[in-house]
Amino acid sequence: MIARFFAATVLSIATVAGAASAQDYPTRPITMVIPFAAGGPTDVLGRVMAERMSQTLGQQVIVENVGGAGGMTGSQRVAKAQPDGYSFLLGTVGTHAQNQTLYARPLYDAEKDFMPVALIAEVPLILVTRKDFPANTLPEFVAHVKANQDKLNFASAGNGSAVHLGCLLLNAAMGTKVQHIPYRGSAPAMTDLQGGRTDFMCEIVSTALPQIEGGTIKAVATLTKTRSPVLKDLPTADESGLKGFEAYTWNAFFLPKGTPAPIAKKLHDATVEAMGNEAVKKRLEGLGAMLVSADRTSPEYLSTFIASEVKKWAEPIKASGISIQ
Repeated sequence: MIARFFAATVLSIATVAGAASAQDYPTRPITMVIPFAAGGPTDVLGRVMAERMSQTLGQQVIVENVGGAGGMTGSQRVAKAQPDGYSFLLGTVGTHAQNQTLYARPLYDAEKDFMPVALIAEVPLILVTRKDFPANTLPEFVAHVKANQDKLNFASAGNGSAVHLGCLLLNAAMGTKVQHIPYRGSAPAMTDLQGGRTDFMCEIVSTALPQIEGGTIKAVATLTKTRSPVLKDLPTADESGLKGFEAYTWNAFFLPKGTPAPIAKKLHDATVEAMGNEAVKKRLEGLGAMLVSADRTSPEYLSTFIASEVKKWAEPIKASGISIQ
């Protein structure tokens, strides 16, 4: 009897303390883990969000870059962190969809080991070719590739990169098999595309934009259903004949599983507030990022979205035979 009373009292005190902690959150700086090197598109987006969220939350949001294993090293750190709201992750299509199939032994379960916070933005991939490629529209591109697939190649930032897997998905949609040439990053891949040593890429819009505007490569299509705000005149794959086709990267926030709901809500609300800030929207749109609509920012939507993305990317990855041990 006394033991049960003592246990109940301890539980009651812990519950009250937890509620008070959630109510006061945050009382110290928060760490946003970005699981990639500094300077890339994901890092820039995260830092833009962190700056505004720091103002909203009243505590500094510190960015920590933890690269490795295709983004899984930093993601795993958050999955195993204390579920107190002081460490959260900026995840991507790679960390929470593609890697689940690409790696023979993923370091975590993307659907079970995190608490979804909010989907933030989608960043289109752009189909770009060497400037003298004999096709100017997507239908022309598809016809040429089908007729010459054994003579062509496509470049990427490396095996398993979003750029690589985007073109794998495109090849699957076209019913073609084109040789893949992996590089150590987008910069050398883009250099060889500009030099005409490779034929095409499915590059992230923010990376491809300077070369498109400079006329050193040719943009053929935006690989999403919606045109990019920075390439408004470039037709999408969907409107050019590949109905329903989409290849893009995206960004979302995740907390460790078990984080108290009130804390998760505060982080979610700060995320949504930052997304609605005009200065933030302008900066992200300048990067080619397309902020998602309000009805897609809920944790429930993100949970369902992750499940669908894991399934979507599993088929082309398995079909390609690529597996990282």
